[in-house]
Amino acid sequence: MADETELERLTARRVTLIYRLDLIAKGAQITYDDGSPVDMASEKTRLEADVAQLDRRIEALTRKLH
Repeated sequence: MADETELERLTARRVTLIYRLDLIAKGAQITYDDGSPVDMASEKTRLEADVAQLDRRIEALTRKLH
């Protein structure tokens, strides 16, 4: 049961990251609280790495459940 909950949590997190990557691809710009711009190229790279890590964790957890 806990593994299924973890899988759902990881999958939801992955969906959120993919959504953010889509916004970046569409030209979204974000700023820090102080108004300075976020380096969107670095943010994209970070999000892509996070998605890849989640993919590995989801795959491992899925194998464990089956």
